[in-house]
Amino acid sequence: MASLFPPGKGHCRLLDAGAGIGSLSAAFLDRWRSGGLGFSRIELDAFELDRTLIPHLSRTLTKYGCDGDLVVNIREEDFIHAATDSLRGSLFSPVLESYTHAILNPPYKKTHNDSAHRLALRKAGIETANLYSAFVALSVALTAPRGQIVAIIPRSFCNGPYYRPFRRFVLERTAIRHIHLFESRNKAFKDDDVLQENLIVRLERNGIQGPVAVSISTDDTFADLTTHEHPFERILLPDDLERFIRIPTSPEEDAIERSPAIRHTLADLGIRVSTGPVVDFRVKAHLRKTPEPGTVPLLYPAHFVGRSTMWPIENLKKPNAIEHNGETERWLYPNGFYCVARRFSSKEEKRRIIASVVDPSAFGNVPALGFENHLNVFHEDKHGLPEALARGLAVFLNTTAVDEHFRRFNGHTQVNATDLRLMRYPSRAALTRLGRWAREQEHLTQTMIDAELATLIA
Repeated sequence: MASLFPPGKGHCRLLDAGAGIGSLSAAFLDRWRSGGLGFSRIELDAFELDRTLIPHLSRTLTKYGCDGDLVVNIREEDFIHAATDSLRGSLFSPVLESYTHAILNPPYKKTHNDSAHRLALRKAGIETANLYSAFVALSVALTAPRGQIVAIIPRSFCNGPYYRPFRRFVLERTAIRHIHLFESRNKAFKDDDVLQENLIVRLERNGIQGPVAVSISTDDTFADLTTHEHPFERILLPDDLERFIRIPTSPEEDAIERSPAIRHTLADLGIRVSTGPVVDFRVKAHLRKTPEPGTVPLLYPAHFVGRSTMWPIENLKKPNAIEHNGETERWLYPNGFYCVARRFSSKEEKRRIIASVVDPSAFGNVPALGFENHLNVFHEDKHGLPEALARGLAVFLNTTAVDEHFRRFNGHTQVNATDLRLMRYPSRAALTRLGRWAREQEHLTQTMIDAELATLIA
């Protein structure tokens, strides 16, 4: 992280928000003392709220000496409140002078909508749902023009609706200069329960956006580090209103980017995708372990194995059925063919998108189906799809090309309906042809699926 900062000169004002025992500040100061940064003087503000860490933080920083060229301020206070008070010009709090540099490994805890932190951030014009994004946003706000911010944070901010305001805040105020990815979630952070990828990002306050350097390593040894530069248009698509941040892993465009045949939105195809509407704990009174008169199938990810729909499943920990009545009617879809994709993949799973076909023949003569909240459902205005279209859509989503493309903007275990909605697809006719081909095959392998897609889009 310290190596990502470009050399400077003159007076450096360094912010370490959530300093812990001072590891990041130490790395920055090590580089400076070895002549790698060029500053004549550094003033460091190290914020740390945990009192048990303050003695360790103090020992870490005092070894760099205070010869007039280094001033260390250990601030044992809440960074969010100190920063928001300063930004709002509170009469009762000291104003924080703008920083030229910031280095941070912020906490990852979510913030409740009515929490003191959330309210303070909102008053400072920052809307975000997690402490890590709050720390980064505040660091950006406190940094002077052309100032540099380097942070290690979860990749979750790159996509999804929750972080849309944060993405907009950062993209309007900074230029992205460098992104580093760790290919393995469990090697770089093996001591933590990491359910998503973390990345390191360098931002420049008020910078003019240009190409972005993207580096990749398997783990924190950086032994196999590779770096490529990409035009910003590959990072943020010009027509993407959600402002998803995509991270290419190679200089070449992937198969989805290259193909002129994959340019259609779901709206173009007349298809919609929705999160499964049945939230089981909210309708407990209507759930049944096994089917009985007056119930319809309730489908979970466990009901889909490969190309097959398996229902009901004996000894399933989840219910197999839901009552069909006036209260549940609004959560149910008419029986028919649908394509579903799991919302969550397990840690280190080979595939991010796992799609299946809902085959109505598996349920007998039932009028409706319930889709549980852990599924994304592709449908036509809450009705089923033509069989060939449903099968073709599932085949397309299960290709290696789609998986590789999807991973460029999704770095965690969740697949949101918004993510699927913003992807591009082959035409309806092409998906239908793909579905007819799939139906004719006795067995489908990954090699067959990938080869058929290559033929289709060639």
